[in-house]
Amino acid sequence: MHHPRPQHLQIRRLTLAVALALAGANAWADPAADDGAKLESVIVTANKRAQNLQDVPAAISVLNDATLQRNNVRDLTDLPALSPAITISYGNQPGNNSINMRGIGTYSLGIGVEADVSIVIDDIPIGMQANAFKDLADVNRIEVLKGPQSTLLGKSSIAGAINITTKPIESTWRTRTTTLLTNDHEFRAIASTSGAVSDTVRVRLAASRTGFQGVLDNLTNGGHLNGSYNTTVVGKVEWTPGENWEVVLSPHANRSNVNGYLSPFTTMTPGGLYQNIAQLPASQVLAGIPIGPGNVAIRSDYPAGGKGRDEGSGLKVAYTFGEDSPLAGHVLSSITSYQSYHLDDFQDIDGLDADVLSYTLINGKPSGFKGGQYQTGMFGVKSTTEELRLTSPDAGAFRYVAGFWYGDNRLERELKKSPVGSIASWYNAHARNTSYALFGQSSWEFAKNTSLITGLRLNREDTGYDFSRFAPPPSDTRTVTDYLTKKDSNNDVTGKIGLEHHVNPDTMVYGLFSTGHKGVAYDLTSSLTAAIAANQPVPAETAKNYEAGAKLSLLDNRAMLNLAVFRTTFKGFQQSAGFIDPDGQYRTTLHSIGGLRTSGLEADANWRVIRELTLNAGFAYTRAIITDFENGPCYSVLSADGKSVIPGGNCAPNPKYNNTNVANLKGKTLPNAPKVKLNLGGQYDLPLAERSFDAFFTTAYRWQSATIYGLNQDPRTRQGAYGIANIGLGIRDKKDKYKLSFYVNNLFDKAYATGLGSSLGSNFSVKAPNPGPHLVNYTTWTPARDYTRYFTVRLDMTF
Repeated sequence: MHHPRPQHLQIRRLTLAVALALAGANAWADPAADDGAKLESVIVTANKRAQNLQDVPAAISVLNDATLQRNNVRDLTDLPALSPAITISYGNQPGNNSINMRGIGTYSLGIGVEADVSIVIDDIPIGMQANAFKDLADVNRIEVLKGPQSTLLGKSSIAGAINITTKPIESTWRTRTTTLLTNDHEFRAIASTSGAVSDTVRVRLAASRTGFQGVLDNLTNGGHLNGSYNTTVVGKVEWTPGENWEVVLSPHANRSNVNGYLSPFTTMTPGGLYQNIAQLPASQVLAGIPIGPGNVAIRSDYPAGGKGRDEGSGLKVAYTFGEDSPLAGHVLSSITSYQSYHLDDFQDIDGLDADVLSYTLINGKPSGFKGGQYQTGMFGVKSTTEELRLTSPDAGAFRYVAGFWYGDNRLERELKKSPVGSIASWYNAHARNTSYALFGQSSWEFAKNTSLITGLRLNREDTGYDFSRFAPPPSDTRTVTDYLTKKDSNNDVTGKIGLEHHVNPDTMVYGLFSTGHKGVAYDLTSSLTAAIAANQPVPAETAKNYEAGAKLSLLDNRAMLNLAVFRTTFKGFQQSAGFIDPDGQYRTTLHSIGGLRTSGLEADANWRVIRELTLNAGFAYTRAIITDFENGPCYSVLSADGKSVIPGGNCAPNPKYNNTNVANLKGKTLPNAPKVKLNLGGQYDLPLAERSFDAFFTTAYRWQSATIYGLNQDPRTRQGAYGIANIGLGIRDKKDKYKLSFYVNNLFDKAYATGLGSSLGSNFSVKAPNPGPHLVNYTTWTPARDYTRYFTVRLDMTF
């Protein structure tokens, strides 16, 4: 009889195989290979200066323009398929999404809580992570910076950062267009033009219109959900008024419409009644939905997702000191930005198209309303930043960057749940944070080939909020029933120290210790009361990171292998939890609790096997766990008689927490944090001597181990391991006038989810006075964009 191998044994063997495959490249090389088949240098700006990736003592994965184009990257949701360190946890609209790095992300979201991973575009951080979930327009390179980046990047980077660089202005005038279509109704139309207007002025303008109807079928109106539409315009004007001056203005504007994210039913106990209402049996309100694995049908009579608009601009002024200056070769830069982001969000609370309210009783009487329950809301963000930076020349034993940072974020959230009943609520919150910082980082080559790396950031942050609660619907007047406000100021210090040693021109090793900081938080949600506010702000979250790595150029620069091992501990994890407050009441709200730890091994590799064949690989083994959370959330299981719920797992009453059922989550894995992720890709160019074009073939494969999506460790939210393969082929004009590409995505039609949910005894149940009382358990899934096979055709033109 065949016995399946334990997963940990499979993981060890996979890890060993990947490491041997990457490290063994020398043995496979052909000494007589074409001398022209060498890798191009990869330039990054992670340290606020342009450097060769192989000279940067940090764990960085780089997605260059060729990789982004080959994989048809549209937005941030495509990045987990290309970078093993990244996962994304999805909410019901962009404001509830979380980007996770090495398994660490934001689990309690709101305008009063910082993100754990910052998004930086052309040296300018995005004021709120929700604004990042739009088209990545005109992008040239994406750097995935792993581990705390607080020293140089400050706010919202305790777990890492995604550093995005847009495309440069071309030296000669060119216009490029891209058209993309899929058989499941995705489209993209992109155009850019750039070049010199005069000897001192160059410009670039790019515009795009993209859309995807979504993977879900709405049986109510025949429409589709869990898709998005974007219209984007970005510009860049570069002016060189003098030999030592450079001025770059970079305006942008975007309109987006995300019509998701909803989660169809995959299982459900038969015979349920919605809210125990006899007139609303599941067989009626879910009619036509084929509940089961792979179901993508829903019923909804209210919009879902959000409509956003974003506009702003950056202004960079750089002056290079002349040779006759004491600061010869130094660059003084001023980077100024303004961003305005607005998102109107909406949700069908009951998730049905039934007339729920006609049968809903309020205080024992008919509600007097028809239809269903829904919510509307908005996010508003206005961000202003200023950075003044001095960068030393690259030459010399001592190199540094130092500067001053100012950032002001004004955030607003309004949420209204309608039209009546226990869910009805209405509030408006304004949060503000203003940061002032002095920062610096240096590299001192104190001995031949050996450098000391140091960094320090002194930060002051002024924070506060105003919170207004209004009379709940059906009232439609903004009658204030509660008003709360608070101001705080905090100082913090982060830094790094490490050693870098060049063993030889092709090998560099490093060791690094760094710290991270996530600012104080406020629980600005409908549950906020004066008693809760009295215990705010929630203390800051801190991190300590230990990392060692090696960067190798192999095979006469035909291959590159970067390795890193890391261990990062987080203290004061900001998460919703139940505590007994000083007034003796037990409340569940945002708290600073226990801690987390992530540790593991990462590898990135590129190999130009021959001039025509390039391979790339990324690998991560990550163990992201909870180190202290004794009052964690519980999941429930059905009692033996099917009429009640009982605590699952190690959940039990705890006298320390008012004998409330809590779960000790120490040692448990964080949600959406697979232990193993592997990405493989490659392209083979086939020269066609007798044609005006050449052919090419591409392939990509990714695999990840099992993961759990519920912080409460509910086993019904566990997704098994899976792998996804994509292939492509096409032709390219030898004069670069056109490129025609064809792709098969998810070649083997492997279904997988970006989120799994489970509920027991909540919306659908049968209770007295209805006969045959029992509780209903149902599960849901959020299918990925490529949960099923689809086909793509793409045409790129250059004029």
